Amino acid sequence: MTIYKSTKGKEEILQLYDQQLERLNVPFSDKYVSTSFGDTHLIETGNMQGIPLLVFHGGNATTAYNLLFCDFLMKDFHIYAVDSIGHPGKSAEVSLFPRNYDYGKWASEVITAIGYESICCFGGSFGAGILAKTMCVAPGKIKRAVLYVPSGIKNAPAINSLSMMFPMIMYWLTHEDKWLKKCMLPMAITEENITEDIYQTAKLSINHSKVKTGMPSNVSKHAMEKCKAPTLVMAAEKDCLFPAKGVLLRAKKILPNCTTYLVKGRGHMSVLTEEEKQMITDFLKQE
Repeated sequence: MTIYKSTKGKEEILQLYDQQLERLNVPFSDKYVSTSFGDTHLIETGNMQGIPLLVFHGGNATTAYNLLFCDFLMKDFHIYAVDSIGHPGKSAEVSLFPRNYDYGKWASEVITAIGYESICCFGGSFGAGILAKTMCVAPGKIKRAVLYVPSGIKNAPAINSLSMMFPMIMYWLTHEDKWLKKCMLPMAITEENITEDIYQTAKLSINHSKVKTGMPSNVSKHAMEKCKAPTLVMAAEKDCLFPAKGVLLRAKKILPNCTTYLVKGRGHMSVLTEEEKQMITDFLKQE
């Protein structure tokens, strides 16, 4: 069973993956660990004497793209950037069900496999949903957590995404770039937020992999309350997938040690300000 539509398509995705890694301009190494769900690939990079940090990427993206987005973390953190299993990248091509807690069980096994009893974590979008599931399954393994535009806390109804359906159908029919950009615009709000890196990553993923449309489902209050780790939840005001109003309100109710932050005026895809980057760094560095 493969998550790719063709061998050639897989090669194109991994070629872009490797090109994006080279652009980090910092040393990195490949690391493979075994889990009961399949072999898992990570990129180890950043400050080897820094604070260990496990990083989860968004859905249908790659950890290579995500490292470009998270380059501000390189200076202070010893980064383990994981390829989510069943998504484009170099981990096992085993798709997990996003509505149960398998992703959390998988991530918990990854933490053990890389040699930690507990670790700081950062996740965005689908990756934040994986982290949320992990916080429920293995609360003691999370030292501190940052959930950025997270799934799994208060997902919007599917109807909120309907505006992306027609342009996506048109893109599948025509393969014209204008339709893919129109599909992404409800998430980006402005075209400036559709960077070349995210556009090319998404384009290859949609063209050549079997796209995952289901996001990690909302975690249960009872399960999440067991995680006492300090947690920063950052949600975007105009996010059509995970609107800040619902996400931040529920996060305060289900997380015992929660700090919330509103990403004002922006949608699911946006660029962090320098102040926001510093806030994330400072939060993760606290003892």
